Order: sequence, then C-alpha cells, then structure tokens
Amino acid sequence: MEIFKEFTFEAAHRLPHVPEGHKCGRLHGHSFMVAIHIAGEVDPHTGWIRDFSELKSIFKPIYDRLDHNYLNDIPGLENPTSEVMARWIWSELKPLLPELCQVTIRETCTSGCIYRGD
Repeated sequence: MEIFKEFTFEAAHRLPHVPEGHKCGRLHGHSFMVAIHIAGEVDPHTGWIRDFSELKSIFKPIYDRLDHNYLNDIPGLENPTSEVMARWIWSELKPLLPELCQVTIRETCTSGCIYRGD
C-alpha cells in the first residue's frame, strides 16, 4: 500500500547555471507543492501505514526551512531546480521516514519532478 501527504509552500529562488538571459536566472518565486509518498504494510489494528499527522510532524522542520525563504541560501540548494530540491528533500527525510518511496515537487501547475531515490 502507498499513501501520500501534500504540502504547499512559497519560496523565492534563481537558477544560477542557466544560459545568460534565461528568465529562471532572475530572482522569482513559486507556490511549490511537495508530496511525500510512503509505502508499507497496513497495520491490521490501526488500518493505516502511518498516521498522516506523523508525516506532517516529520516534514515540519523541512517545511519551516523552505517556506517563505530564499532557497539558494539553504545549504544543498544553491542551484534549486525541482530535481535538486526533490533529491534534497529525500535525503533530509529518508533517515526519519524509512518507508519513503517517492517525493514529488511541483513548481507550477504544469511542471514538476518525481524522485524515487537512488
């Protein structure tokens, strides 16, 4: 079984390695959506893999570092593409959430990234 919890946050960034004149090289912001997916067996007593509130609590310190901040200032996110962000969130979460199986990032309604670990 697999479950997920979605989070939204606002943040600014710029992509330092795009070609000269590329619009993403300028400072801009997004309303990001992150979905944290976990997989495992359903506990026969509780009827769930994990309580959604546990996922929220585990993600909260990461959320607080991202929300309403300049992503480029966060160590590991100096080049905060969706791909880099998904891998960074995975590395922050996996030690705390061994059931983690996927991180999805959306930076717009039509653009995003799915990361399933190394």
